[in-house]
Amino acid sequence: MSDTAASEGIRRKGEDALGKLAQDLLENPLVHGALARAFEAREKAAQAQEVAMGALNLPSAADLERLTRRVRSLSQRLEGIEDGVDRLDQHLADLGGSGALDKRLDAIQERLDAIAADLAAFKAPQA
Repeated sequence: MSDTAASEGIRRKGEDALGKLAQDLLENPLVHGALARAFEAREKAAQAQEVAMGALNLPSAADLERLTRRVRSLSQRLEGIEDGVDRLDQHLADLGGSGALDKRLDAIQERLDAIAADLAAFKAPQA
Protein backbone atom coordinates (compact mmCIF):
# COMPACT_ATOMS: atom_id res chain seq x y z
CA MET A 1 0.00 0.00 0.00
CA SER A 2 1.49 3.37 -0.99
CA ASP A 3 1.71 6.44 1.19
CA THR A 4 -0.88 8.26 -0.93
CA ALA A 5 -3.42 5.45 -0.63
CA ALA A 6 -2.81 5.17 3.12
CA SER A 7 -3.21 8.91 3.69
CA GLU A 8 -6.32 8.91 1.50
CA GLY A 9 -7.82 6.11 3.61
CA ILE A 10 -7.01 7.90 6.85
CA ARG A 11 -8.47 11.13 5.51
CA ARG A 12 -11.67 9.40 4.41
CA LYS A 13 -12.06 7.69 7.80
CA GLY A 14 -11.47 11.00 9.57
CA GLU A 15 -14.07 12.76 7.42
CA ASP A 16 -16.56 9.97 8.08
CA ALA A 17 -15.95 10.16 11.82
CA LEU A 18 -16.34 13.95 11.84
CA GLY A 19 -19.51 13.71 9.74
CA LYS A 20 -21.01 11.14 12.12
CA LEU A 21 -20.07 13.25 15.15
CA ALA A 22 -21.63 16.37 13.61
CA GLN A 23 -24.78 14.44 12.71
CA ASP A 24 -25.04 13.01 16.23
CA LEU A 25 -24.59 16.46 17.74
CA LEU A 26 -27.29 17.98 15.52
CA GLU A 27 -29.69 15.17 16.37
CA ASN A 28 -29.07 15.61 20.10
CA PRO A 29 -32.06 17.55 21.51
CA LEU A 30 -29.88 19.33 24.06
CA VAL A 31 -27.45 20.62 21.40
CA HIS A 32 -30.31 21.41 19.02
CA GLY A 33 -32.10 23.41 21.73
CA ALA A 34 -28.91 25.26 22.64
CA LEU A 35 -28.32 26.21 19.00
CA ALA A 36 -31.92 27.39 18.62
CA ARG A 37 -31.64 29.52 21.78
CA ALA A 38 -28.32 30.95 20.59
CA PHE A 39 -29.86 32.00 17.26
CA GLU A 40 -32.88 33.51 19.05
CA ALA A 41 -30.56 35.43 21.38
CA ARG A 42 -28.57 36.67 18.40
CA GLU A 43 -31.74 37.89 16.69
CA LYS A 44 -32.95 39.63 19.86
CA ALA A 45 -29.55 41.27 20.32
CA ALA A 46 -29.63 42.54 16.74
CA GLN A 47 -33.13 43.95 17.28
CA ALA A 48 -32.07 45.59 20.55
CA GLN A 49 -29.03 47.08 18.83
CA GLU A 50 -31.22 48.48 16.06
CA VAL A 51 -33.63 50.02 18.60
CA ALA A 52 -30.75 51.51 20.59
CA MET A 53 -29.16 52.97 17.49
CA GLY A 54 -32.52 54.38 16.45
CA ALA A 55 -32.94 55.99 19.88
CA LEU A 56 -29.53 57.61 19.46
CA ASN A 57 -30.54 58.70 15.96
CA LEU A 58 -27.75 56.62 14.43
CA PRO A 59 -28.32 54.69 11.19
CA SER A 60 -28.24 50.91 11.25
CA ALA A 61 -26.32 48.79 8.77
CA ALA A 62 -29.59 48.17 6.91
CA ASP A 63 -30.22 51.92 6.77
CA LEU A 64 -26.75 52.51 5.36
CA GLU A 65 -27.23 49.74 2.79
CA ARG A 66 -30.56 51.25 1.64
CA LEU A 67 -28.95 54.67 1.44
CA THR A 68 -26.03 53.27 -0.56
CA ARG A 69 -28.40 51.60 -3.04
CA ARG A 70 -30.39 54.84 -3.37
CA VAL A 71 -27.24 56.91 -3.99
CA ARG A 72 -26.11 54.41 -6.66
CA SER A 73 -29.52 54.61 -8.31
CA LEU A 74 -29.45 58.41 -8.30
CA SER A 75 -25.90 58.37 -9.63
CA GLN A 76 -26.94 56.18 -12.55
CA ARG A 77 -29.90 58.45 -13.28
CA LEU A 78 -27.67 61.51 -13.15
CA GLU A 79 -25.24 59.88 -15.58
CA GLY A 80 -28.17 59.26 -17.93
CA ILE A 81 -29.23 62.89 -17.69
CA GLU A 82 -25.66 64.05 -18.30
CA ASP A 83 -25.48 61.82 -21.38
CA GLY A 84 -28.75 63.33 -22.64
CA VAL A 85 -27.48 66.87 -22.09
CA ASP A 86 -24.26 65.99 -23.93
CA ARG A 87 -26.29 64.64 -26.87
CA LEU A 88 -28.43 67.80 -26.94
CA ASP A 89 -25.32 69.96 -26.78
CA GLN A 90 -23.81 68.03 -29.68
CA HIS A 91 -27.06 68.32 -31.64
CA LEU A 92 -27.14 72.09 -31.10
CA ALA A 93 -23.51 72.33 -32.16
CA ASP A 94 -24.37 70.36 -35.31
CA LEU A 95 -27.14 72.86 -36.07
CA GLY A 96 -24.60 75.63 -36.21
CA GLY A 97 -24.44 76.79 -32.65
CA SER A 98 -26.65 79.20 -30.76
CA GLY A 99 -25.99 82.05 -33.23
CA ALA A 100 -27.70 80.15 -36.04
CA LEU A 101 -30.57 79.24 -33.72
CA ASP A 102 -31.00 82.89 -32.72
CA LYS A 103 -31.06 83.89 -36.38
CA ARG A 104 -33.73 81.27 -37.12
CA LEU A 105 -35.82 82.46 -34.19
CA ASP A 106 -35.48 86.09 -35.33
CA ALA A 107 -36.55 85.13 -38.86
CA ILE A 108 -39.57 83.27 -37.49
CA GLN A 109 -40.48 86.26 -35.33
CA GLU A 110 -40.22 88.61 -38.33
CA ARG A 111 -42.42 86.30 -40.38
CA LEU A 112 -44.99 86.14 -37.57
CA ASP A 113 -44.99 89.94 -37.35
CA ALA A 114 -45.57 90.16 -41.11
CA ILE A 115 -48.45 87.67 -40.91
CA ALA A 116 -49.97 89.61 -38.01
CA ALA A 117 -49.71 92.85 -40.03
CA ASP A 118 -51.35 91.16 -43.04
CA LEU A 119 -54.19 89.90 -40.82
CA ALA A 120 -54.67 93.34 -39.33
CA ALA A 121 -54.77 94.88 -42.82
CA PHE A 122 -57.24 92.24 -43.97
CA LYS A 123 -59.59 92.91 -41.03
CA ALA A 124 -59.38 96.71 -41.30
CA PRO A 125 -61.30 97.21 -44.62
CA GLN A 126 -64.11 94.90 -43.51
CA ALA A 127 -64.80 96.84 -40.33
